Amino acid sequence: MKDTVAMHAFANHVPAVVLRLDRNPFHHGTLGAVRSLGRKGVEVHAVVEAGGGPMGRSRYLRAVHPGPVGGLDPETPEALLECLNGVSELIGRPAVLIAMDDLSAIAVSRVAPKLRERFRIPHQPDNLPARVADKAELSRLCARWDVPHPETVVPASGAEAAEAAWRLGLPVVAKWSRPWLLPSGADGLRSTTLVHTTAEARRLYERSAEAGSRLLLQRFLPAGPDTDWFFHGAFTRGGHPLLAGSGRKELSWPVRTGLTAVGRWLPDPAVEEAALRLAERLGYQGILDLDFRRDERGVFRLVDFNPRPGAQFRLFADTAGLDVVQAMYLDLTGQRVPQPAGGAGRVFVAENYALLAAVRGRSLPRRRPAADPAPPKPGPAAEERGQVVERARAAERAQVEAAWFASDDLRPFLAMLAAFLGRGAAKGARVLRGVPAQGRRTARAVVRAPRQRGREQPGGTSGGTVSRPVPPEASAEPDELVTR
Repeated sequence: MKDTVAMHAFANHVPAVVLRLDRNPFHHGTLGAVRSLGRKGVEVHAVVEAGGGPMGRSRYLRAVHPGPVGGLDPETPEALLECLNGVSELIGRPAVLIAMDDLSAIAVSRVAPKLRERFRIPHQPDNLPARVADKAELSRLCARWDVPHPETVVPASGAEAAEAAWRLGLPVVAKWSRPWLLPSGADGLRSTTLVHTTAEARRLYERSAEAGSRLLLQRFLPAGPDTDWFFHGAFTRGGHPLLAGSGRKELSWPVRTGLTAVGRWLPDPAVEEAALRLAERLGYQGILDLDFRRDERGVFRLVDFNPRPGAQFRLFADTAGLDVVQAMYLDLTGQRVPQPAGGAGRVFVAENYALLAAVRGRSLPRRRPAADPAPPKPGPAAEERGQVVERARAAERAQVEAAWFASDDLRPFLAMLAAFLGRGAAKGARVLRGVPAQGRRTARAVVRAPRQRGREQPGGTSGGTVSRPVPPEASAEPDELVTR
């Protein structure tokens, strides 16, 4: 049955608004959404930081609108409601609204009843985006529905934090339950931190009031060449998948602790089964991005749930270009979403981050070319076979999706390059020398198991260390060890 987007009517009469409250001018996922819909003829608007950064140069973007004046408190999102109502007045008709970061998704869900006359948004009951983005709530949901998850402790005091760190096996991963509440510019407060001593765990807990949410401690699992996986999906009512896929991080920045610099679409039944089961149990509607870490037993454990498109969502585009953003647009505008056709094996490259990772001594994963058939024999059939070979080679070249470069939309790539090189002039020396001492310490811990490492006693003094092996099951996984 031939049922692809290329043969399917794509009605583009409804405008789209992509919303990103996170001030990150290098967020390539937002550019991917603009291009994905714009290439289909959809009128695309963006509500982002002033000017929109390199993304604001895209030929597929109708207009950039500033976000709420003075930023946004996610607990009181009325400023976002006022901002979006103003954008709607300018557009002049209802539009599809797509949140591109966690803060946007959470804020939109809280004012959704007041937006539905102006915007078409997924129906997400019971403040669902905030629930799944809350790392303590996610841990409970995974335990309830038997989805593998790192062993997690939510301490109620500094002493309990020190005890939990000792029991889980140092180092441990410390996370703030609601990272979107972290105050900007707070020294030493990051969404995820690798804690090496019980004293560090105690001190971190004592900053809970400043962080605005509870501290979690999770068992740590070191990274390896085949441990970091992700799942992207678009779902209609009842958690029914419209388009979904799993992939593996081939390269990340910072190395083995950060976002996807190079990723590959690789179907994996265990990842997909766990993700689809969770979406169905939640009755999830909308787009999601899940992160998994494979432990030493080969078990995929869910470490993060993002209720919005992942930055590398364009990796999961089928042979006709259908991706999760297009699928969601079709669903929200009452159109039939065609059955996806092919696409597995595609590679996604975020050029700027892949370059940084390569500078740090890592080589980019090589594309695996398909073996060429035997040389054709002379004659009419040979010409036909030659055309088949050329089409196969062209299809393989098309398997690489770049985050920034696009021959039909060059200006964002050039603007990114100029801005990126400008930053690099100031920070290049530090990057080439390596990360600061704490960063080097974290990186070493991430890439090796904590075997034969001294573990500090719960008292937190350096004199109380005992050198003894830590069993493999005492490892835990870090979430993204940088703020995305």
